[in-house]
Amino acid sequence: MLQFAVDTGGTFTDLIVREADGRARMFKAPTTPADPIAGVLDVLGVAAGEYGLTRADFLGRGVRLVHATTHALNAVVTGTTARTALIVTAGHPDILTLREGGRDQPFNFAIPYPEPYIPRNLTFEMPGRILADGSILTDLDEAAARAVIAEVARAEVEAVAVCLLWSIANPVHERRVGALLAECLPGLPVTLSHAINPAIREFRRASSAAVDASLKPMMAVYMRHLESRLKEAGFHGRTLVVTSQGGVIDAADAAAAPIHILNSGPSMAPVAGRYFAALDEGVDDVIVADTGGTTYDVSLVQRGEIPATRNTWIGPPYRGVMIGFPWVDVKSVGAGGGSIAWIDEGGLLRVGPRSAGAVPGPVAYGRGGTEPTVTDASLALGHLDPGTFLGGAMRLDRDAARAALAQRIAAPLGCSVEEAADAVLTVATENMVQAILDITVNQGVDPRNAVLIGGGGAAGLNSVRIARRLGCRSLLVPQVGPVLSAAGAVMSDLRADFRAAFFTRSTAFDAAGADAVLAELTDKAKAFIAGPGAGSIEAQIRYAVEARYATQVWEIEVPLRDSLLAGPEALAAFVADFHARHRALFSFEDPTSAIEIIGWSAEARCRLNRDNHIRIGAAGAEPGQGTGQGEGPATRRAYFGGAGWVETPVHAFDRLEPDREIPGPAIVESRLTTIVVEPGAIFQGRPSGSLSVRFGEQP
Repeated sequence: MLQFAVDTGGTFTDLIVREADGRARMFKAPTTPADPIAGVLDVLGVAAGEYGLTRADFLGRGVRLVHATTHALNAVVTGTTARTALIVTAGHPDILTLREGGRDQPFNFAIPYPEPYIPRNLTFEMPGRILADGSILTDLDEAAARAVIAEVARAEVEAVAVCLLWSIANPVHERRVGALLAECLPGLPVTLSHAINPAIREFRRASSAAVDASLKPMMAVYMRHLESRLKEAGFHGRTLVVTSQGGVIDAADAAAAPIHILNSGPSMAPVAGRYFAALDEGVDDVIVADTGGTTYDVSLVQRGEIPATRNTWIGPPYRGVMIGFPWVDVKSVGAGGGSIAWIDEGGLLRVGPRSAGAVPGPVAYGRGGTEPTVTDASLALGHLDPGTFLGGAMRLDRDAARAALAQRIAAPLGCSVEEAADAVLTVATENMVQAILDITVNQGVDPRNAVLIGGGGAAGLNSVRIARRLGCRSLLVPQVGPVLSAAGAVMSDLRADFRAAFFTRSTAFDAAGADAVLAELTDKAKAFIAGPGAGSIEAQIRYAVEARYATQVWEIEVPLRDSLLAGPEALAAFVADFHARHRALFSFEDPTSAIEIIGWSAEARCRLNRDNHIRIGAAGAEPGQGTGQGEGPATRRAYFGGAGWVETPVHAFDRLEPDREIPGPAIVESRLTTIVVEPGAIFQGRPSGSLSVRFGEQP
């Protein structure tokens, strides 16, 4: 029986097929931006051919398919979401307009004020008022409420978000409005803020509800079409979707609450990166880089944990779309294999953020691209073999790549094509380094103490440069690195997070109230385990709180040791854990201050695999080029800055002898990626099949 994990990126759609014994095979096919599901079916067809089966027979052997998609994220970025109404408490129609405080450029007054996610003309005021303690100040006038809903109907909206003041303390009004909407406008998608994101901050809660509601119509269609087209193609197993929190949920649940899958693809890379860093390098501080054709995604693993954040923006902070919803902390920049190199008005070389994407792609693809990319530069330098790209499925045009670099980059800079191509890689490397510094040094993490995981099909082109520039202890490229996010999807657990708001202090702790909240969350988690999680290998519930010192504005998340905080010993343990967590994050603690707890969560995890071991099987083996064993050229001329053209040994990724150290320069090739080992670096294979690189002095 087979498991499939498909990650739809901006340039390529990645697939990993895991067999019952843990063997896996990797595949790639170009993404079809106009119809992403077609790209999913295309890559499954490529895999079926490798297995010697028809696609229907191949899919018929599948028991589970996990899908990572940026479809929802792209809709928010491009503004193609549904026409959505927002219902708020009377007198508070400007929650999304006023936003939160903060400016990324506080002294630049030429920047226009951002438009609200839902415009004022689609914002409707609902009578009734709940206070912060949950008491009702003004009853909900149902006649007036029905009149408001009639106005919503006349606006011809496709979805509705409801965010009433203090619904997290008492949701009775918000629930009743939801019921009235279902009665008066049956079939219209509705999101209630207290249900989707029970957070105390109104802007974040309203924004979460607005984004979720605006995605429901299109994502319901997408998920329905995904499942139906897979079924038509022969798949009758379970379809799961990757969440922004690093887990998976059923496709139907993703359609019902699409905000969960906004950051779907990038959240999986750290799951796989954590596994291989521990297995191959024995470390738990990891920088995970996933280099695709369009973006460069960076995430962290700290002390074995994958950090999550609620300060989530789509677009620039303070000016983009605030999600206010927890997801794996990922920094994305427009720097990938398809990033376009160009000369700006001042005569300086730039790389990205524009990408050639899958269509037309880099110049070397021969599909109409005219602007040189990072891939074209690597090809011009001899780092890529034009005849074995994607295992030989696509032949690259080296002459076209060199001609584009000569015209667009070398001529304006007054240098050779080789110097221009090397400069493109240098600038791209620096863009990627800055993305890593933003998520490490700026958060108090020293990259010199971490291992860099190189993931993504384009990772090998300059990951050695990046790791050396950062001073990382080593670079690790797993054998499944070209499809790192898809590998993480295979490893992921079925997961659901349940949250509630309840305020109490460590100095006047409401044990009964806390236990009631935790008991309610536990019931929800157990219901999930008994429902979608039924039949899982193992299930567990983890608890955490959001807390702060009494003088602070923002909270940090602290895991709880148990599901109860009753008794002085349990409370004292929590207080000690909070101080330790605060000290680890900010280098200080305040033991004299009271601790305020405002948010509570229970995370249900259901294991779907007995183990996460993945090893590449026969169809994922290397094509044999450059092995030095009579199966192809043992060397290739390649250009390295400072060394010029060098006759460079070429090694097959899957034939590296474990733990045998080999000095650079060298090129290590697989069917789906190429790793360029710069002069002065030393690399070796690991028993798992990974490639480890450490660094000496540049000769």
